[in-house]
Amino acid sequence: MRLARVGAAMGLLVWASAFLMAQVGGRDSVPSAVLRGRVTGAQQNTYVEVPFAVPAGTSRVTLTFAYTGKEQHTALDLGLEDTEGLRCWSGGNKSLLTVAEAEATPSCLPGRLPAGTWKVLIGVPSIRQGQVSEYTAKVYLSSTGSLPETAGVSGGTGAVRAGTGWYRGDLHMHTAHSDGSCTSESGKKRVPCPVFLTADAAARRGLDFIAITDHNATSHYDAMRELTPYFDELLLIPGREITTFHGHMNVFGTEQFLDFRLGSAAVPDIDTLLRRAQRLGAVVSLNHPGAPTGERCMGCGWDPSPAADMKLVQAVEAINSGSEEGPYSGVPFWERGLNQGYRLTAVGGSDNHNAKKPLEQVGSVGSPTTVVYAAELSTAAVLEAIRAGHVFVDLTASRDKLLEVRAEAAGRTASMGDRMEAPAGVTVQLAARVVQGAGAKVMWIEDGKAMGEASLPVAGEDQTLGMEWKSDGARHWIRAEVRGADGHLWLLGNPVYMNWQAATGGAK
Repeated sequence: MRLARVGAAMGLLVWASAFLMAQVGGRDSVPSAVLRGRVTGAQQNTYVEVPFAVPAGTSRVTLTFAYTGKEQHTALDLGLEDTEGLRCWSGGNKSLLTVAEAEATPSCLPGRLPAGTWKVLIGVPSIRQGQVSEYTAKVYLSSTGSLPETAGVSGGTGAVRAGTGWYRGDLHMHTAHSDGSCTSESGKKRVPCPVFLTADAAARRGLDFIAITDHNATSHYDAMRELTPYFDELLLIPGREITTFHGHMNVFGTEQFLDFRLGSAAVPDIDTLLRRAQRLGAVVSLNHPGAPTGERCMGCGWDPSPAADMKLVQAVEAINSGSEEGPYSGVPFWERGLNQGYRLTAVGGSDNHNAKKPLEQVGSVGSPTTVVYAAELSTAAVLEAIRAGHVFVDLTASRDKLLEVRAEAAGRTASMGDRMEAPAGVTVQLAARVVQGAGAKVMWIEDGKAMGEASLPVAGEDQTLGMEWKSDGARHWIRAEVRGADGHLWLLGNPVYMNWQAATGGAK
């Protein structure tokens, strides 16, 4: 339902310019329109309407608003009208509004975005006689559903924290918006588990980012939008688990609907779905590919027919909850893809379906933890780190364990996820730095096989262990992993790619 239309504008004074871009932007910091105007004391207790155009094909409208005169006790309220009625009314407590098909800023309505003339609605509850308030409204239009990379935009793209470093998160979780459940507050019954509890568990775990990935849903984005201002140290990345009868995959970074009905006229094959995700700029990760499929979980294993074009895939969930060892592990599937020449980043996910699960248990929120080396704590930076392979998985769900890998030869260096040219005969110095790993052992893996006969013991709390590798000039991948004294996997590293052609994502 639409809210009732607010009263007509009175005494509109607009002296401003709108600079419309020829094409609706995607993830762009340049506004599609800039609207400037002024409100005077004569407009006390009136409403001002400022029109702007929304073209067909727009999937998100974002508005930022600023005005002068607050020190003279001027107060301006902010709202947004589409062609059919009131879409947002915030009062004076927000300077940013965003609406999309599946989610919107609290106080706004998600839903269809009709093309035509929209209006910024400015309420004037307080301005003194003789005063003038100048305002600037910036309108960002997106055809992909992405938020603009601009200061102040919350909900998944603005930087929660500046600075390059290792950031820890969980990339696979479910809530009431699909099949997540937990006990009610009284404990008397099991109920769909609210999104808040997942975010709260992540904050208690000390995570930096999470992606809530409800099955084929977009409805949870609205709840995430509401939680973002409260969890101001936790990045909430847009995600969902696309579940088909022939495989599951997580899609990160877009809030646009993706039709999941594989085998239907709308989605005739898996590559159609993957190409649509690619056009939206999403990162695709294949989930629990080694899991069995059947009555308990239809399509949990990965077996689309015809087979997917793996060049359209960026990551593989090598670690799903506690399945790192045994027949259901995703590591063999990931390594087979590497051996076939695809650069696929290994990630982990708790696949948590109960946010109340105690944090000390495997499969609780953040167990395992995916750790990325990113330029900042923002959606764009985290996803770029995953694309680049600057990632390791912490199966202990610690707050401080680190695995850093470095390869060096002839003045060239590379880290996890990087390519390195190593002509035949060149000796490459490999080094693995392990933090908080005392008592564990480092193992080096080349093309899926252990390098050497012995693993390297970690004696200190911050230790670097090295070995040499002599290149034969052919294509190889080399990674490190850390195992505890009991042999259990602690840290899973991504490869350094030796003598690979330039490529990104899953491309060869």
